[in-house]
Amino acid sequence: MSPTPEVVFAGTNGGSLTEIGDYEAVGGFLALAKARAMTPDDVIDELNASNLRGRGGAFFPTGRKWSFVPKPDKIDKPHYLVINADESEPGTFKDREIMLRVPFRFLEGSLIAAHAIESKHIFIYIRGEYEAEFEVLVAALEQMRERNLLGDVTIVVHRGAGAYICGEETALLESLEGRRGQPRTKPPFPAIAGLYASPTAVNNVESITSATTVMEIGGAEYAKLGVENSTGTRVFSLSGNVVSGGNYELPHGYPLRDLIDKQGGGIADGRALKAVIPGGSSTVILTADEANEVTLDFDSLVGAGTAIGSAAVIALDDRCCMVQLAVRVSQFYEHESCGKCTPCRVGTKWLTNILQKIEDGRGTQADMDLLVSVAERINGKCLCPLGDSDAIAVMSYFDKFRDEFQAHIDEGGCPFHGESTLDHLLAPVATHVHNEAVAHA
Repeated sequence: MSPTPEVVFAGTNGGSLTEIGDYEAVGGFLALAKARAMTPDDVIDELNASNLRGRGGAFFPTGRKWSFVPKPDKIDKPHYLVINADESEPGTFKDREIMLRVPFRFLEGSLIAAHAIESKHIFIYIRGEYEAEFEVLVAALEQMRERNLLGDVTIVVHRGAGAYICGEETALLESLEGRRGQPRTKPPFPAIAGLYASPTAVNNVESITSATTVMEIGGAEYAKLGVENSTGTRVFSLSGNVVSGGNYELPHGYPLRDLIDKQGGGIADGRALKAVIPGGSSTVILTADEANEVTLDFDSLVGAGTAIGSAAVIALDDRCCMVQLAVRVSQFYEHESCGKCTPCRVGTKWLTNILQKIEDGRGTQADMDLLVSVAERINGKCLCPLGDSDAIAVMSYFDKFRDEFQAHIDEGGCPFHGESTLDHLLAPVATHVHNEAVAHA
């Protein structure tokens, strides 16, 4: 594969572009000027030509998503662009680096998108814990206002309160409107009745940032990067039992094993790779053998029965207990469930309890069957993908590492005997409980 230039972090040379003059020196805002000289439909055509697909997890074509927003003469209401910067998927930390290092490229893309859907109102919904990122964005916005780059567009940076569910686009819209963040039933879809019941496009930070480069170099040129159906570059968040975790911008189609070994320095402590979660905690796990065969793009990962998701790659070594992993993941989804629908509210708790019972050595053979039964009653039955994500992830561990679950039953406890890499790593909700117990001991 030929070398691919950086797209998202272009011109940074490993640093940051947080001063407007530095960004302009590397061609900043030329794409915006180009877009504003074009009709909205022509901008969308460039995005369609690029085949840029959403970087938030769904991987839906960005240009097509913008085209779903009706023209102002069809629906006489304000049009809104809402950008999902509520990065909460476990293992994902790319958007925060984008906002920290290239805030102007992100904001430029926001203005390009607003022009494409004929919107004068942009809301950036940023994760509440992202204090530094918020300050960088606000400072960048002020510099752009001083240069009159916003035109007649208003950009509001809205801080969320740290709810995973608000990463779901309709729950995010509910939160923006001042209500509890819970998913809406669909239809109507946000493109028709989104924020304040008005036409709305909801996009991810990386998607919007990449749109700047699409306009800069043209859709056809952008489509030459990466592979068919997965064009361009992607910022992969690599973590887990690797030597050098971090964000790596690479072309789609890059071998998964090369990301771990060549970019990440391989598995830490000379251990063997056991499994890989390829796209954030909600995606199906891959065994080491499967990970050796796939590339980081939509088609390859779907062919392996999983998904590219949010491009969060979590490498697990041979000391990782899969039952412990299942417990941690299920605890997260149980805690983050908004409670609106019964399969998720009740089902995630059941999954966690059964898994904890197996991990503690109290499980029976009947619990193995019950685990499968509960997962089947969650998957496909929920209002949004949160509950499904728990069931899909847990069952992928169970299906591919069933012998490990069985060993917990047969031995009456964890066969790793305290040596698992996850043994002392707790889910956030369990950390709170643990700290409280220690404080009162």
